[in-house]
Amino acid sequence: MSLPAAGGIDVLVSEVGPRDGLQNARQFMPTEAKCGWIDAAVAAGLREIEVCSFVPPKLIPQMVDAEQVSRHALGHPGLTVAALAPNLKGAARAMGVGVHKITLPISVSRRHSLANVRRTTEEAIAEAGRICAARDALPPDSRPRIEAGLSTVFGCTIEGRVDEEQVVRDAVACVEAGVDEVGLADTTGMANPEQVRRVFRKVRAAIGDRLGGAHLHNTRGFGLANVVAALEADVRTFDSSLAGLGGCPFAPGATGNIVTEDLVFMLEEMGLRTGIDLDRLLAIRALLRAAIPEEPLYGYVAGLDAGSRTSMCEARGVRP
Repeated sequence: MSLPAAGGIDVLVSEVGPRDGLQNARQFMPTEAKCGWIDAAVAAGLREIEVCSFVPPKLIPQMVDAEQVSRHALGHPGLTVAALAPNLKGAARAMGVGVHKITLPISVSRRHSLANVRRTTEEAIAEAGRICAARDALPPDSRPRIEAGLSTVFGCTIEGRVDEEQVVRDAVACVEAGVDEVGLADTTGMANPEQVRRVFRKVRAAIGDRLGGAHLHNTRGFGLANVVAALEADVRTFDSSLAGLGGCPFAPGATGNIVTEDLVFMLEEMGLRTGIDLDRLLAIRALLRAAIPEEPLYGYVAGLDAGSRTSMCEARGVRP
């Protein structure tokens, strides 16, 4: 496995917990705690954080403070501040704040698309075109990067099997609509490693370097195995959520994202640099436990003692 290094790292871990991790949380995380989470994540070495979604608060109350949290995150030099926006109105809010990256959720599954953004897949791609036009109207140095986040790529809990060729067609259509990159999401956690390798290679063959990262869930326990499969398909950006928080409210039965701590530990053990301090990352769990005590926190590495976490890394001269 050979991956090109970028900025001193081999793999970019993109923390999506403040957005995806909180959208289903029963307790509201105070704005101050969200900002503290972001500060601690940056101090741990994370370089990209999806901090919020620009959606109506009546739909997702956790995101009522999207502008405030985004502005706070933008105060960190060198941090890529990302946000999700389901439509032009939300994207306009994100552009108004000045986030660096906007992810547009576009479901390959028609029924999931209708449930999630109240549009068909074709209508969602057309909306992406309007959002890209709005981006292009901004001064060049103010334009955010636009990602089409193709969801339910590997299966849908509503429709079942998803046609891989339709995934490729939708990825091409998104590029034609003007997006900068297309990420592939296992929204429901139904993917298996062979499927992940195959689909990422098919999409890369169709859109080349416009292929972005992988957004994987751990519903069936395959999350990290699917990371390895994606690495073999030359994917080098992975979304994850601290303590495995998260899940899609419109994908019945889907559970949380892959755990950031476990992902970082595995990548470093494989000899791939993330630039993240694992001890500092693990310490953030205390902040979550204090701010949203009713939410369960997941992860295997958090249960290991420090010696178990570092012994293998020390053996090859690398600190996790």
